[in-house]
Order: sequence, then C-alpha cells, then structure tokens
Amino acid sequence: MVTKFYFRDMEGYKDLTEHQKKYMGKSAAFDLELLPTAALQEEMAGFIQKRIDTISMITLLNERGDYNRLCCFLAKKGTELEHFLDWNRETWFRKLKAWMLEEGMPLNYERQGNYGNTYRMRPGVMRYVEQLLDFLEPEDDREEKEKDIWELEKLGVPFHGNLVKNYKTINFTKISQAGLREETKKGIYLNLQNEAIACISRELTAVRRLSGFLRERHPDIQSFRQLDRELLEEYLTYLKTEEGAPKKLRSELTRLRALMESISRILEYGNLNGLFLSRDIPSMPRAEFKTYSDAELKRLNAAITRMEEQIARVMVIHQMLGTRISDTLTLQTDCLFQKDGEDLIRIRQMKTSTYIKPISRELAMLIQKAIRYTKEKYGETEYIFVSDKNPERPMQYSALQGRVIRLIYREDIRDDNGRIFGFGTHMYRHMYGVRLTEMHLDDWTIARLLGHSSLVNVKYYRKMSNQTLADETRQARHQMSLKILECLDGWEEEYEQIRQDAGGQ
Repeated sequence: MVTKFYFRDMEGYKDLTEHQKKYMGKSAAFDLELLPTAALQEEMAGFIQKRIDTISMITLLNERGDYNRLCCFLAKKGTELEHFLDWNRETWFRKLKAWMLEEGMPLNYERQGNYGNTYRMRPGVMRYVEQLLDFLEPEDDREEKEKDIWELEKLGVPFHGNLVKNYKTINFTKISQAGLREETKKGIYLNLQNEAIACISRELTAVRRLSGFLRERHPDIQSFRQLDRELLEEYLTYLKTEEGAPKKLRSELTRLRALMESISRILEYGNLNGLFLSRDIPSMPRAEFKTYSDAELKRLNAAITRMEEQIARVMVIHQMLGTRISDTLTLQTDCLFQKDGEDLIRIRQMKTSTYIKPISRELAMLIQKAIRYTKEKYGETEYIFVSDKNPERPMQYSALQGRVIRLIYREDIRDDNGRIFGFGTHMYRHMYGVRLTEMHLDDWTIARLLGHSSLVNVKYYRKMSNQTLADETRQARHQMSLKILECLDGWEEEYEQIRQDAGGQ
C-alpha cells in the first residue's frame, strides 16, 4: 500500500502555476505513516484517493493541514482506536473539542461574508472528520425519501430546480423531533413536485425554526398532530419579539402554512385545518423600487471593466439586455439570429416563458465574442456563460456575486450617499425599464422588451423616471405657479420681485 500521496504525482499538479508549485514544495504529501494503525492507514488511503479524484489541488493542499491536525489528535487521544468508525460522531466531536481546548485552538472562527457581515465557522479539522466519516459509513440502501438527507437527483421525481443556484440536497437533520421530521418529509415530497426548489428551501428553514422553538419551550411536542391555536399564537409572539426573528417574516410564515396544509392533506391531521388565520400573516411590505444613478453606474462599470474578461462581459451584457440575472446566466449559445437584417435574441426566462426581442449590432457582437471565448476555452457548450467547475452547467450566481462583491470592497466603490455598493443585479433591470420610459415608448412595447406578460409593472418604471416625472408634471407645476402668483396680488412691494421672476420663467 502507498504510504505517501505526493502532490507532485497527482494529475492536477501540472495545472498549477510555477508560484503555486514553489509555494507547495516538492515534498508536500499526505503521510499515512502519521496514523497509529495499519487499518486506519488503509481507510484513510481510500478517502484521500477519493478526494484527489474529486476536488482541486488547492483544496487538497488546504486539507493537508486538517489531515496533519487529525494525526496529531490521534497520536495523543486516539491510540486505542482501531477503525475510524469505532467512535460515533458525538464521541468524535466531543474528544476533538477537548483536545483543541487543551492545545489552545479556537472551537470556531469568524469569516466575512460577501456583504461584509461575519458568521461563525467550524474549524477545518471538524469538517474534515465529518467528510471522512461520511465516506467510510456504509451506504444507506433505504429509499431516498426515507433518508434524513435527500440527494435531489436520486429522488426520481421532477422538480423545479434553479440552474444558477446549485441545490443538490435537502437536509432534514436539524429537525430534532423525530415525528416532526418524518411528517415534514412527506409534506416536502409532495410540494417538491409543484413548487420551485427555492420555496422548498424556505419551507425547511421555517420548520427548523419551529423545531428549535419547540425543543426549547415545549420538548413534549413531537408531532404536527399536537399543534393547536394556542401554541401557534405563542410561536407567532416568539417570532415577533425574540432576537433572531426572521427578516422576511411574511415569506416564512406563508411557506410554513403551505407545508402544514400539505401535511394535513396527506396525513389527515384535522388540527392543522384553519390553524393559521389571515391576520397571522403580515401584509406585504411596499417594495422600494430603486435604480442606479448615471454617476453610480459609471463608477461601478469603470471597475467592472478591469475584471476577468468574461465576467466583465456578462455584467455589461446583463445591463444592456435588461434581463433578470438568472436569464442572463442561462443564455444559450444559439440565442442569436437575424431576421430581415435585424439582430434578434431569444431569451428563455427561468421564471416565465421564452421571448424574442431586437438588440443592437454592438450588443450582438459582444455576445458573439462571449460565445467564441467559451467555445475556445471549454469546447461546445449549451450555455454562453458556464461554470468553471462544470461547463455543462451555467455560471453560478454565487460565483459571479462573490467576484463582484470582492471587487467592490477591494476598490471601495460607493454609491451617491457614500454607502458601499451592494450587488444589486436587478437594479440594472430597473434602470433599463426607466430608460425605455424616457424614450417615450408605449407600455406594450416596454413590457415586451422586458419580457413581461402584462402591463401591470410598467407604471413603476414610469414613476421612477425623473425625466418622465418632469415632463408629466410640467403643466401642473405651471398652473400651481399661477395660483401662487394670484395669491401675491395686493401684497407689499417686496413680493414684486418674486412675481417678476416667476412670470419670466
């Protein structure tokens, strides 16, 4: 058996830069001889080979540090361990935490998110052990929907996925009540066939929060069958008064109600019928319809043009098309065509239907250049903007978001009010709609260019336009001025200058 996995012998080593190779060194390896028994070495060898086959060299290099820490832990605390699975997970993490405290290692660390917020992360060695145990544990041969973690591709049911947000699993493990967990599975399985995966995700979030409340306040409650109106009212009060309440309370309660209704239909839990009253769900907050100013857009675009060329292209194309970001990222390589000498683009909207609209020759050329770039780098692909890790999938929203947000913070790009820019990709769409109104296009044309199936939302773009506001209120403002001037008649002569100034406008 191989006792050392040298990085220089791995397939991905040749793709590293010279700087990365120099930083890594020729002797960098996973040394199995650091483990105390032959059985542990053999089990670890299989796990490391699996990681070599599935993750990048940079990730592997980071994991080598976690591996070495694990070996140090076993040398001190695991000398009696014959196989990694001899300890259950609770024992593993209890012993690991005790050892880390003895060694002065932090049990968690803070990481900064894309928007400057911080959140707590577990140390890498704990995640490494969890991945190792996942690999070594025998495969669960139960039907997928009976497991506590579902792999969506194995469920065997069609679901409404999101191509630019990578949902792979549905995890029920954080619902601590066994009965509640099994009932939730049945409701989710039903809803999964009719709802978008994003809605399913929000339903799970809502149930996990309810589960935490019940665990803390009512540990005897183990099933949805035990819920009643009094308990729900206590939970609603808890959500509105306790720290950590959901930011989007209406959305969470709406999804919780939808899930309960599904569970009620499947399991015939009559107590859930009418449990929610209409007043329990907060009214829809009035959305603030924002757009970028010309100055803000120039500052942001000046920085974007210095990014990696395909990222810069997708951001510029997104602005020029006025599409949703999901529609821009899923543009297909056959989207362009010509008719009667005019350039047209076919946009397959993820939310609604496909539509076609004319575009400028300059935009068509920019999209063609993006297509050529992807073809030269990845070969024939379905999408123009693809994931680096899997070119069969479109570029992931999180990857684009992370790069742009890091640029914004690195270059300290701020809006007109001095606040750091957010990643408001939908504000480009707002700006596009506003510009259409300023061109005095009719509502039907604006709706078609935005891909809307109705005229309902066009009024919001018109209200946002300063130019349109000025044009539409000019006559009203003139009449108001005349009324004010009439009120000045007969006043003292110091107001004469005001009258003269206003009359000359």
